[in-house]
Amino acid sequence: MVRPRHIRDIVPAHGGNQMQDFRRLDVWGKAHELVVILYRATTTVSERRYPGLTSQLRRAASAVPANIAEGCGHGSQREFARFLQIALASAHELHYHLLLARDLDLLQNVAFARLEARTEQVKKMLSALRARVREPLASSPSGTAKRRRSPPPTAVSRQP
Repeated sequence: MVRPRHIRDIVPAHGGNQMQDFRRLDVWGKAHELVVILYRATTTVSERRYPGLTSQLRRAASAVPANIAEGCGHGSQREFARFLQIALASAHELHYHLLLARDLDLLQNVAFARLEARTEQVKKMLSALRARVREPLASSPSGTAKRRRSPPPTAVSRQP
């Protein structure tokens, strides 16, 4: 897989309407491999006990590389960053469904460990790429820099 040297090799800095080749991104390749591994690991999973879980796993997994590809097709860094965020959210969703499948004994521990490690790798790669794509946006001279958002509320544990 050919690695782009600069983020501008993926998405033009001034947001032209050029379609970019998502296959050049290492993160897309890793996400695609994750989907293939997941499909193979779930071919023998019985749907009778927990209907829909296999399709939910597959849907969440395939959404990751699909959103990366769709983001590359938009041609602006802002849109690309947005689709990378959607891909990252899908990777988090996939991680939860993997945990559920493991806890329900639908995935063997070896398959789960392999899928979880791949999912974590893809999440880290997506986060890093998203940060690189957003850097030029934060210092945009056009005044469209990202606004500061309030931090998310902290989790409060319930007392019994």
